[in-house]
Amino acid sequence: MTDPAPDDVANVRAHDAKMLGRLGYKQELARRMSGFSNLAISLSIICVLAGGLTSFHLGYCSVGGAAIGIGWPVACMMSLAVAAAMAQLASAFPTAGGLYHWAAILGGRGWGWVTAWFNIVGLVTVLAAINVGAFEFLTRAFLPDVEPGLSLQLSIVGVITVSQAILNHLGIRLTTRLTDFSGYWILTVSLVLTVVLLAVTRSFDLSRLITFSNFSGQPADSPVWPGTESIAWLFALGLLLPAYTITGFDASAHVAEETLNADHTVPVGILRSVLVSGIAGWIMLSAIVLAIPDPAEAAAQGSTVFFGTLRAIVPPVVVHFLCGAIVVAQYLCGLATVTSASRMAFAFARDGGLPFSNSLRTVHPDLKTPVAAIWTVSAASFLFTVYSPVYSTITAVCTISLYISYVLPIAIGFIVYRKSWKQMGPWDLGRWFRPLALVSVLYCTMLIVIGMQPPNDKSFIVLSGLCVLLLIGWFLAARRHFVGPPRIMQELRHARMGASSLPSQVPEEATT
Repeated sequence: MTDPAPDDVANVRAHDAKMLGRLGYKQELARRMSGFSNLAISLSIICVLAGGLTSFHLGYCSVGGAAIGIGWPVACMMSLAVAAAMAQLASAFPTAGGLYHWAAILGGRGWGWVTAWFNIVGLVTVLAAINVGAFEFLTRAFLPDVEPGLSLQLSIVGVITVSQAILNHLGIRLTTRLTDFSGYWILTVSLVLTVVLLAVTRSFDLSRLITFSNFSGQPADSPVWPGTESIAWLFALGLLLPAYTITGFDASAHVAEETLNADHTVPVGILRSVLVSGIAGWIMLSAIVLAIPDPAEAAAQGSTVFFGTLRAIVPPVVVHFLCGAIVVAQYLCGLATVTSASRMAFAFARDGGLPFSNSLRTVHPDLKTPVAAIWTVSAASFLFTVYSPVYSTITAVCTISLYISYVLPIAIGFIVYRKSWKQMGPWDLGRWFRPLALVSVLYCTMLIVIGMQPPNDKSFIVLSGLCVLLLIGWFLAARRHFVGPPRIMQELRHARMGASSLPSQVPEEATT
């Protein structure tokens, strides 16, 4: 990933603005992000120190060490397939709110509208999951003997969310510096945690990483997964750990209008963030499995298995130092998620897809940030934690919603590839696109099924309700009033005129 030399930045910005103009938009956001910054924002949201640790019990309390040693790399390979297919779409259509544009341009405004809503719901709930997870991690790390009440949880989560919104409000320059730092911080702390665990591990029993154990029904008073005799089903349930952790890589696409050389840089950021996080997470979580003193006793600890392991073998001072560093990473993870979610909301509102779109599409004239979108997604995230403060349910909803929004444009691309979609970006998978797209669809379907199982069956209610609301909203209002991206308006106009190709710029009345 090579960033342009300073003398070339003006030319790169001109190229990016021209690409954006062909999609029907003027440059409103500040284009400052380098290739590393684009990678770092996805690394920050994936954050193996957030989902990987706060959801560790979802994997371990299914089939034990095999959920990490085998399940993690299997799921990460599936996520890489999704990322690669997304990268090709991002290269062809480098805009904020990328997934929405891909689905709308390739499949029509209705598919774009549905994709946008699933992506917004996924990003809002993933922010809720990150901040609730950070609160639970913080209290378990530093107040292990205290059982925090709901009022304290809501208060702390509220303060965290508001502070993240303020930092985003202040501009992309500050946000970029923090997410750049976050990228280095996550990898450094992951490495330090791994080294510490391996240094105090009593026995290096690598067979743990491929051993299938039935830990369903553990702990007895509040089981992570209900008791079952099916190891295969438990293994599938354990895939929620890597599936939830390796999400958020669409952030690289959402900040495309703030990234230099976006049609080259964004697809690389998407793919590398998944690859780097997958490898780093696998090594770190494998170290935790190897460090566990007694596998069966660890499963009986349920959601506190990570803390129980750490306190059993690591000196208290080191435990507090590591946990403090991890909390910082989790906070920055939420900060980057606000950036990603607000850009998606801004892009959708820019085309009139959201209630109060005229306000949500506004960009601060000096800070160059979508202020109203930032505060709206932050408020919506906090309100969702009020509705469902249960961490595992929040993770299930966000995982399913995000992967549906990932796969819808990929599935549409699979159908129209080399048919109505003939012009690719500079990052092109060629004949590999369609096989990887098919793998992506199958993986998403599996996640939908396992993500709605008890004790996360409340996610079925949330997502079913969302589908009903989307159907009502589309047929009662959006079908008549939502026109979609300017690119669709342009194509319809030229189809009526008999034009065979698109001009380099959108007519003025079609430009948002």
